[in-house]
Amino acid sequence: MTSQPSDEDVLGRDADWRRLDLRMLLVHPVNEVVRFLPALVAVFFVGSHSGGDVWWHLVAVVVPVALGLLRFFTTRFRITPAQIELSRGLVSRNVLTARLDRVRTVELTSSPIHRFLGLAKVQIGTGSAEKSGDAKFALDSLGVAEARSLRHALLHRATAAEAGDEAPVDPVADGDERLLTFDPSWIRFAPLTTGGLLIVIGALAAGNQLVGPAIERLSDHVDLGEPRHLGLTIMAAVLAFVVVISVLSIVGYVLTNWGFTLARDAAGRSVHIRKGLLTTRETSLELERVRGVEIHEPLGLRLAHGARLAAIVTGLSKKEAGSTALVPAAPQRVVARTAVELLHEDEPLTIALTRHGERAVRRRFSRALGVGAVIASAWIVTVLVAAWATLWCVLGAVPVLVAIPLAADRARRLGHGLTERFLVVRAHCFHGRRVVLERDGIIGWNLTQTWFQRRAGLVTMTATTAAGKQGYSVMDVPETQAIALADAATPGLLTAFLTAQPQTSRR
Repeated sequence: MTSQPSDEDVLGRDADWRRLDLRMLLVHPVNEVVRFLPALVAVFFVGSHSGGDVWWHLVAVVVPVALGLLRFFTTRFRITPAQIELSRGLVSRNVLTARLDRVRTVELTSSPIHRFLGLAKVQIGTGSAEKSGDAKFALDSLGVAEARSLRHALLHRATAAEAGDEAPVDPVADGDERLLTFDPSWIRFAPLTTGGLLIVIGALAAGNQLVGPAIERLSDHVDLGEPRHLGLTIMAAVLAFVVVISVLSIVGYVLTNWGFTLARDAAGRSVHIRKGLLTTRETSLELERVRGVEIHEPLGLRLAHGARLAAIVTGLSKKEAGSTALVPAAPQRVVARTAVELLHEDEPLTIALTRHGERAVRRRFSRALGVGAVIASAWIVTVLVAAWATLWCVLGAVPVLVAIPLAADRARRLGHGLTERFLVVRAHCFHGRRVVLERDGIIGWNLTQTWFQRRAGLVTMTATTAAGKQGYSVMDVPETQAIALADAATPGLLTAFLTAQPQTSRR
């Protein structure tokens, strides 16, 4: 029985540069061929129709394969006690360096071919704002055991050194605490997420060449100018759209979240998320960098008593924000229970929120009814210009009628609260969310007012922080409450501004 490498073994190999796993020679050539597939198809198509030499076909395949093989010989990395270094390139050498104390997340990704060969791609999140692909710390590919050992060493090098212990290499080993596992019944929430809608919109954009002829053929057999036929056609199109969204959402949800597991290591230092049916992803977050949670309750999920959970993590860039998702679309009680496990208290989820008063409520109704009136007016003008039956004008009342319950929901959800440790903010209707942010993580406040807010005596307060989105807003707070809220949430931060009085000269 072989012993697992300790953190010192993993981080102490600073004398020599290391290469990626030799098995990557079976991965990267395939990936390069896939990347060059459109060019390969073009070369073969042109060659077959022009009587070209078969050697060109061979060269077209050899070039991407050679690029894949070259990556193995030109990629090296090493980890010193202070930093991690990644060297890539042959003609143009590119060396990336990051301090180990800048490591925020470590994600392991295994595509089907990676899983077959026992490999994983290691992506190290350092909070860098660089958008270039060359600026990413990605080690593709390492053996799964080595990748997990490296992840543990990067995340826990300090605490492990202080405690003198060795945590298990497997991120969901027997010693870890499993907080949550995937339940197939969660699939019912998939059609209520926005993922399926985005997929359908992309599919329609890609297949617009098929939609146009289909509509033309339909118009040859059905008089779409007749209101009855037009109404039936619209209903059939809406029904088909809903069915397609539901099917694609379910497929995407299963592919992304099947096998989901959320675990916390035995020492309580990090959480590990594992999910994916074909391509698996294992993401680890240090709990000491978590400054709170976001509970996402978009309108569709909220009507079905569902929600999602994400962590507010300090030091991550916007492009790394996707790695903070903790729980996919699931029942609200499951999301709430998981949030309590991470926060170690339930008060932020049960506290009675402070309302923002009648003026904030009126602002919600006026804005919603205003938008509904504009849509209704545009619809009535369209009916009159198109010379449709006057009966179609009745549909113009729908946006106004829908705006009323939406405005009431927005007003009901608007509020904030303070606990001993957290600032709690709840707002929005369509993409509703509850933010639970550590008060110690708030580094400043930004108060803004629009012209309409000034007339209503309201102000939007934004708590600035180094975590998550770097700013979380408390919308439409009465001016009399705004400063008091900021001073209560961050005692001492505004004291100089509250107590400073202008000095008058004496003669």
